[in-house]
Amino acid sequence: MNHRPPQLRRLALVVLAVLLLGGGSLGYVLHARHRDLPTTAADGSFSLAEPGLYYRDSATGRIARRGGTGGPPATGGPACERFYAAGEHALCLRKLPGIPARTQALVLDRRLREVQRVTVPGIPNRARVSASGNVLSWTAFATGDSYATSAFSTRTSLLDLRTGYLIKSMEEIPLTIDGTRYHAPDVNYWGVTFARDDNRFYATVSTKGRTHLVEGNLHDWSAKALRENVECPSLSPDDTRIAFKKKVSDDPAAPWRLYVLDLADMREHPLAETRSVDDQAAWLDDGTIGYALPGRDGRDSDIWSVPADGTGEPRLLVPGGSSPAAAN
Repeated sequence: MNHRPPQLRRLALVVLAVLLLGGGSLGYVLHARHRDLPTTAADGSFSLAEPGLYYRDSATGRIARRGGTGGPPATGGPACERFYAAGEHALCLRKLPGIPARTQALVLDRRLREVQRVTVPGIPNRARVSASGNVLSWTAFATGDSYATSAFSTRTSLLDLRTGYLIKSMEEIPLTIDGTRYHAPDVNYWGVTFARDDNRFYATVSTKGRTHLVEGNLHDWSAKALRENVECPSLSPDDTRIAFKKKVSDDPAAPWRLYVLDLADMREHPLAETRSVDDQAAWLDDGTIGYALPGRDGRDSDIWSVPADGTGEPRLLVPGGSSPAAAN
């Protein structure tokens, strides 16, 4: 027989209901957190060990892979807004919901499973991984959303997986321009690309309305400007050339053209792609450049390729794709 007073029975029922609701909410949160984690293909075969072209599929927002056999693409990779992969790791950038804008950088292993995550302010923009997979960099728009205007600010981060050392913003790196240590409040970095030694890197620096190609050194934590009018550099697999976008017009609708710079003699040549490319191009091999352009037939973007020596013509690789990265 229950001898509790009615008030105590009602109180117990209220407490039980709160616990049940709280448990349900906790279960939903845990489910949502699990649902938000990157996933691999259902058969477990989605891995960087498989050669091919990895890219973001615009229709699903997930990473897919096209092999060299011409068959259907493999699907089921993580959901990313920007992506890059090399060596032992991949980098997946996501925009988190809410205001102010925040970017979540997910470090993934070769099976595209999460091993680390970092959150920084801004909108996802550029992602790069060194050839070994040991060093990663990403850029987010802190304000604005286009390099075609002056009303933007970027935040570029570096992560060394060998030491765990994270630099959330590299604006304080000692910078030399024209042989002189340079200081200015408007310095912005973006578009990092790494040499094979996991030490030397290149990036774009913008200041006083000009853009510079800089060469950096992780060990010395220093950077020096090499030349002007170089944006979004991408170092070739043999470390000898840089693909980049060069400003060739003041037309905000079509300001850039893709070029390749030979680091030995600092000579440059335009590529056969004459359309304006607002992307950090990727080397698909020693002689081929991949990049994204606004899509046709209502697609967000398409992936194209062009020979790196300036010959040939653009070729459509993946309708409805972006963020190309080649795995061999």
